[in-house]
Amino acid sequence: VQLVESGGGLVQPGGSLRLSCAASTFTFSTYAMSWYRQAPGKERELVAVVGSAGGTTHYADSVKGRFTISRDNAKKTVYLQMNSLKPEDTAVYYCNARRTTGPVYWGQGTQVTVSS
Repeated sequence: VQLVESGGGLVQPGGSLRLSCAASTFTFSTYAMSWYRQAPGKERELVAVVGSAGGTTHYADSVKGRFTISRDNAKKTVYLQMNSLKPEDTAVYYCNARRTTGPVYWGQGTQVTVSS
């Protein structure tokens, strides 16, 4: 499984970005997909999770009401819509794929910088 993130960049506080993570696997629909982030000097933290069918989602308290995770199994892609961005959202954002058993896969990360 290969995961390739895109969509990061520099945005002003209050702005929006949409991250994408494209997977190279025919069994994408069997994986739960997550977004994590890691800010400088901090541990990697879970941002949002979406179940394999897309019907179940979970968010970190710090992003609830501002971020939305979604997936398109036909396109083998998971998205993270980020609105009302704050400077504290600045981090490298990583895509993650996992199933109940077996290895966990990570993307290479995409930088999100929120600054005026």
